[in-house]
Amino acid sequence: MNTQDMWTTALSFIEKEISKPNFQTWFKDTCIVKIEDGVVNIGVPNAFVEEWLANKFNQLILKTLRENFEGIHSLKYVVIKGDMRRHLDDKVPESKRSQELPLHDHYVNKEDNLNPRYTFDTFIIGSFNELAHAAAQAVIKNPGIGYNPFFIHGNTGHGKTHLIQAIGNEIKKKNPEKRIYYITSEKFGQDYVKALQTNKIAEFKEKYRKYDVLIMDDIQFFSSKEKMQEELFHLFNAFHDSNKQIVFSSDKHPNFIPGLESRLISRFGSGMIVDIPIPDHESRMAIIKSKAQLRGYNLHPDVIDFLATYIASNIREIEGVLNTIFIQTDLKDRVLSLNEVRELVRNSARPKKIVSVKDVVKTISEYYGINEESIYEKTRKKEIIKPRQVIMYILREDFNISFPSIGQKLGGRDHTTVIHSCEKIKVDIKKDPSLTQELDQIRGILTNIM
Repeated sequence: MNTQDMWTTALSFIEKEISKPNFQTWFKDTCIVKIEDGVVNIGVPNAFVEEWLANKFNQLILKTLRENFEGIHSLKYVVIKGDMRRHLDDKVPESKRSQELPLHDHYVNKEDNLNPRYTFDTFIIGSFNELAHAAAQAVIKNPGIGYNPFFIHGNTGHGKTHLIQAIGNEIKKKNPEKRIYYITSEKFGQDYVKALQTNKIAEFKEKYRKYDVLIMDDIQFFSSKEKMQEELFHLFNAFHDSNKQIVFSSDKHPNFIPGLESRLISRFGSGMIVDIPIPDHESRMAIIKSKAQLRGYNLHPDVIDFLATYIASNIREIEGVLNTIFIQTDLKDRVLSLNEVRELVRNSARPKKIVSVKDVVKTISEYYGINEESIYEKTRKKEIIKPRQVIMYILREDFNISFPSIGQKLGGRDHTTVIHSCEKIKVDIKKDPSLTQELDQIRGILTNIM
């Protein structure tokens, strides 16, 4: 078993459960050292991280590993040094190692906080992000002169962090003399509060004003935080007046960040604001194919098409699912079938948020072009029966709602009717490939609206 891929998979799930600062602080430079008799030995960089993970995150780590891998019953933390870490990396099969960056290239540079993995070489360009990419190239060509500030917004998992860090890495490559700094707005806020508490505001201002390029992620954190917004406003002016480049990202357009001061909104709008929307189907296919090839795996076109259909909105979720597929591929030592991939995806990428039955009914009714009210009626029309059965099947299989509850919510039907409908769809799936495609598309739509 490739423990490196195993830990990557676990981290992709853990990252979704905790805040970004916590994830970056406590899980950076960790790895699986070995697995012995169901005990996973996790390597950590120092005793402080060892104590924190054991006390604060042990249950989450163990739960994540158990849910994704068999035979694991406990954890052990081991402080490892650089030499041992390099030795562990040497144990990774050469066929996999050749597809990855050297170990030192995985580390974030402490001087600029840039992750060397985020480059334009690994950034997939599609119709959904080509404008953001083109604008980024203009920023790189003339930092501080072109689009300044450069503001990117879009939902989680659309590639914003990759793009803004790639900007920093490219400017750093082309202009080694420029001082670049990447930071999340939450970390900036923490630094500001600490400076206030220790009476070191002057040092705080000096720290940030010394850079030539400032890249700040997740600006929405400043929502309704007046003092932090004021400090950001003054920092912005200092950079802009000196023709120093500023790059921001947010999960929404600055006009729609609640509690954001109008003067900041005006400053953000003085440069270039670009949206990165949901990746289109072709772009998702390209992303999946590229990420698989980088890891040394070749996926069948049908698998790629299925994944691109099912996971419609989040590149980060695509990565998590791919990690799971790669682990299972290694464990079975063969290429997974499309049905096996479907089962893995259902277990690892089903919607995380609670949705109402009405949402599911509305989505599936629209998909089949019928009035959603007809689903609840006592009718045996053929054009209604199939969509209703599909709704029952999805509610049971994907949302784990009980048979009686489904029947009650869909017009007061008996639970045996629901059981029959679910079994009917299961049988039809085996006989009708087009139904399988319909279910994949419906699940993709439902995932997209969560």
